[in-house]
Amino acid sequence: MKIALINENSQAGKNSLIFDSLKKVAEPLGHTVYNYGMFSADDTNQLTYVQAGLLAAILINSGAADYVVTGCGTGEGAMLACNSFPKVLCGHIVDPSDAYMFSQINAGNCVAIPFAKGFGWGAALNLEYMFDKLFSTEPGGGYPKERVVPEQRNKKILDGVKEITYKDIMTILNEIDRDFLKETVSGDAFKKYFFENSKNKEISDFIAEVLK
Repeated sequence: MKIALINENSQAGKNSLIFDSLKKVAEPLGHTVYNYGMFSADDTNQLTYVQAGLLAAILINSGAADYVVTGCGTGEGAMLACNSFPKVLCGHIVDPSDAYMFSQINAGNCVAIPFAKGFGWGAALNLEYMFDKLFSTEPGGGYPKERVVPEQRNKKILDGVKEITYKDIMTILNEIDRDFLKETVSGDAFKKYFFENSKNKEISDFIAEVLK
């Protein structure tokens, strides 16, 4: 699985800690982690939590990433932004039990973490435990286990509802403010990782045209 890490500007200074914690857990499980930044608060390419949501949508809809780890100060803004887009199912994750139940009950493909609220002593350890609960087991296994059938049914229903209630990603990319989109995809890490991993030529060609 390809896992993308995206940090918005308010919490960019914690990028290396988050990335190291994510890699420490995910890579031994056979996953590949891509760090899309921001890498520091001084980065030239600044991302808001809304842009983190748009970036997550581009990565997931194109197949450039299978899973996105993001967040903001409280995690709430990033979660709302991510869930504004099609095919992105983002949970607000505070602790390992949140991570496990989101994985097993909701089987989402994105998490938003509060990187400022309660992010003190033991923060790296809490991140490692959360990432372990997210990625060490197959999602959708149910919690409690006897609830697996209705939970899987509800997940399929939700996916179907999102197909009806959300515009498709190409419509969004064409209608969204072009300057906002260009700012979102102008980071060097995005250019490096997106084009080599995208499975959707239409999206890739469109983004390439935006970047000209």
